[in-house]
Amino acid sequence: MPATPHIEHHFTAGAVVRDVVIGMSDGLTVPFALAAGLTGALDASTIVVTAGLAEVAAGSIAMGLGGYLAAKSDAEHYASERVREQREVQEIPAEEVKETTEIFESYGLTPEESKTVVRALSRRPEFWIDFMMRFELGLEKPDPRRAARSALTIAGAYVGGGLIPLAPYMVVASAKRALPVSIAATLLALAAFGWVKGRFTGARRGRSAAQTVLIGALAAGIAFLLARAIS
Repeated sequence: MPATPHIEHHFTAGAVVRDVVIGMSDGLTVPFALAAGLTGALDASTIVVTAGLAEVAAGSIAMGLGGYLAAKSDAEHYASERVREQREVQEIPAEEVKETTEIFESYGLTPEESKTVVRALSRRPEFWIDFMMRFELGLEKPDPRRAARSALTIAGAYVGGGLIPLAPYMVVASAKRALPVSIAATLLALAAFGWVKGRFTGARRGRSAAQTVLIGALAAGIAFLLARAIS
């Protein structure tokens, strides 16, 4: 009887999803809150759109730059730690053997079993360093293209999210009439975004959608009330 091949499906785009979540969540929430706040003070859609687009441009650049710098920092940290591990393997191999043995024993291997594996690893310095980077320091080798990709993903998601609450103001001259449409469109987008985010992150989709909608609604509501109070 032929055996059915076992195929495991694992989600491997966690970094991309994280960047989309960062960019989209802020892109939906911040321009939404800004537009609602300005609507509380004036009734001119052109001003709301102008201010909103300026915020989307500035926010996408700032968020993208933040993602780029964070990814570059991770890569630089990994490189510096790898140099340190290389030096320790060369200069204090006995200490590294001890640390590696302790790692294996923490996974249930006996001292004798650990010694066999450690001895084999010590004959392959580069693999030994890779092992210590991952299991001692918890660091994965970063993708060299990660910084640029992260910046573009976050910035693009921010722009995509930011245009949703501003779109009604682009077609309706009265900001106060555009506001209900903006609220409906943005809350619907937040709910869909939260649902999709829950699907990819493994969280409960309904709960994720509700949390995302609640955060966006609170931000916009507070901004609207503050603008009304000031005006």
